[in-house]
Amino acid sequence: MTEKCVRIWVSGKVQGVGFRRAVQERALQENVTGEARNLADGRVEVLLCGDSGKVNALIQWLWQGPSAARVSNVEVQDERWRDRDNFVAY
Repeated sequence: MTEKCVRIWVSGKVQGVGFRRAVQERALQENVTGEARNLADGRVEVLLCGDSGKVNALIQWLWQGPSAARVSNVEVQDERWRDRDNFVAY
């Protein structure tokens, strides 16, 4: 099993639609740790850490997000591995 961490910025209609909570639920189902937070510029920032295949699947899911979201862009940046034990939505 290969592990990785990525930081992601999701743009579009992603605030006020349950996006952070939906990411948290998906991540916990897949045993992926990290965090999600709203940014002042309207984007959502997400940190995902875990099995590479599961992290990649979550990145693909971020392009759709919850039903009320309208995602226009997903920007991904590799991060240094962080051994985390939970997923937090701020």
